[in-house]
Amino acid sequence: MEGHFFIFYYIMINMESKIKIGTYKHFKGHNVKVLGMAKNSENYEEEFVVYIHPHDGHDQMWIRPIGMFLENVERDDYNGPRFEYIGE
Repeated sequence: MEGHFFIFYYIMINMESKIKIGTYKHFKGHNVKVLGMAKNSENYEEEFVVYIHPHDGHDQMWIRPIGMFLENVERDDYNGPRFEYIGE
């Protein structure tokens, strides 16, 4: 993962970030580590949040469209942000 981190560090410092880099709490309770933003090579307008997600006991690199990352979720008894920034 260290090589991937360097690539996304480069992206972070070379793109105007709409997302704070750091740790976020997912509404289901787990924490993710946001590395930066990325663009779709076929559609330069489409932006994604790049983050490390704990999945099945292993950290995996995931992406999510920025709109979906920032949206509010309504599920069962929860109504609030999908991800909440908790710090660096």
